[in-house]
Parts: sequence; structure tokens; C-alpha cells
Amino acid sequence: MRFSSTPRGARLARRLVSHRLDEWGYSYDSRANETMTLVCAELAANAVRHGHVPGRDFEVRLTRSATALRVEVSDTRTERAPRQAPPTAPSDDAESGRGLLIVARLAARWGMSPRPAAPGKTIWAELDLSEAHTQPAPG
Repeated sequence: MRFSSTPRGARLARRLVSHRLDEWGYSYDSRANETMTLVCAELAANAVRHGHVPGRDFEVRLTRSATALRVEVSDTRTERAPRQAPPTAPSDDAESGRGLLIVARLAARWGMSPRPAAPGKTIWAELDLSEAHTQPAPG
């Protein structure tokens, strides 16, 4: 799905992911749904805040396999890519900078790849379904 690069677009992306996971059998209060919804929220917020190019949308793709759920958030800004090193904690009084820390903590794997047929980048995160059934929900 494509969303406007606005806070409203990020909110709609998060809601779509949660709804789709519920349709797939991961109820709204399940660890898998809560975790992937939070990961999507962080990645979508980053796409709006750091990947915004006026007049261009961001995209969200949610996929599942027998062993994992994967969310991909693509924006159209190539030059504002996160470092591939593990994210570092911001200072205690910083007002931002914790989103990728949250993603790294919750996801089994995450990373970045260039968009093959368009400008920009895709940030992706995966949740192993075996972990989603054995760990408590975040919060």
C-alpha cells in the first residue's frame, strides 16, 4: 500500500498492518500483531520524518512465510539512510532517535536495501514466528 508522507499516513499504515495481521489469524492482542504493528509504526514514522520528499508517498509491504512475518517500508529519499551498524542510544534528554533501537530490539532481523526500480530505500524488519509465540507482548 502507498501512504502520504504525513503523520496521518503513518497512522493509517500502522492500522492497516494490525488489521491485516488480524485477518491472517494473528489477533490484535497477540504478540505477533502488537510487535509488528509497533515496528511498522516506527518505520513509517521514520519514513515520514526522515524520508519525506514533497509530493511523494511511502510504501508499506507486509508478507508472511511459514516461519516469519516481514514488514518493509520504502521511501523515496536516498541520501538519508540509517547506518548499517547497530543503532546507538541517544542522550537521555534527546527528543528523538529511539525508533531504530526499538526495531532492533523487537525484530529478529532488520536492515536496509535500495529500491530497485525507484529512487529511495527500503527498511525491512522480520519477526520469527517461533519467538512471537514464546515471548510476552511488548509493553
